[in-house]
Amino acid sequence: MTAADVIDRVLEAPIITSFTNIGYAARSRLDNWTDLDAYDLSGRVMVLTGATSGLGLAAAGQLARCGATVVLAGRNPDKTLRVRDELAASTGNDTLETVIADMGDLGAVRAAAAELASRHDRVDALLHNAGALSDTRQVAPDGTELTIASQVVGPFLMTTLLLDQLRRADGRVITMASGGLYSTGLRVEGLEMSEADYKGTEQYSRAKRAQVTLNEMWAESEPEIAFHALHPGWADTPGVEESLPTFRKIVGPLLRTPQQGADTMVWLTADPEPGARTGEFWLDRRVRSIHKLGSTRRTDTPEHRTQLWAWCVDKAGVDPADV
Repeated sequence: MTAADVIDRVLEAPIITSFTNIGYAARSRLDNWTDLDAYDLSGRVMVLTGATSGLGLAAAGQLARCGATVVLAGRNPDKTLRVRDELAASTGNDTLETVIADMGDLGAVRAAAAELASRHDRVDALLHNAGALSDTRQVAPDGTELTIASQVVGPFLMTTLLLDQLRRADGRVITMASGGLYSTGLRVEGLEMSEADYKGTEQYSRAKRAQVTLNEMWAESEPEIAFHALHPGWADTPGVEESLPTFRKIVGPLLRTPQQGADTMVWLTADPEPGARTGEFWLDRRVRSIHKLGSTRRTDTPEHRTQLWAWCVDKAGVDPADV
């Protein structure tokens, strides 16, 4: 074990040093990170959901500066096009595109995937970043609770529908999760919280737990594609400002910038190392466990995993095994 490994473990133990900008600053120096601007992604097609604000916007800007063809996926056509034009002007990269899809609307996801497949015969990276935490229970068009629809079922469907494009590119699928997953275990029954017991932070955590579990399962089923999930630490984004104002006020200057929060997502997309690995969970360019508590580890059984995959297949209406 190197000195950097020891220091990383010390940083990882208390969340306050690991998830804040303290951890980011220390690890970037310890591991002598490659500057993201050094990567040349010219000619590579990157599809990024939730691209118009927060971590997604920061990632889109960095990918554009690296020369990638970035497809910005957003819900609002006017806003998505405006962001596209602003990024093209600020980065000098005009190979930026848009596609419109609310990830919680499965019909819109199907339409967006069909449009992407018609434009590009290969997709080098699919980045699932769209997501929000809501204090009130909302329902997607198909009746699924919206957090689960947009962060679990929608990404499962889009990944499935773009498998051919990803296989042709030996592509990567990157999922932005959250440290909140550590607080809850894997479940299928009760994955969608009812109106009576709904708590936005708990529903969000359940969605993130499902995401990282599916990431590992995708890696097993699709060896030609590199699947990775990550959490960004605690970053100061519009979503945090809106959904967690008290938390934001308390943590304040220790929050990461959106660029710091998006760093590992872009690195996972660009660097050769994660392209040769699959099925892992990351923070600050290092692999992390998806469990910190024995109680959550005990829920992560083969039976629960099989149930989760079957539930997603049923909800999405498509089986990856048939693609």
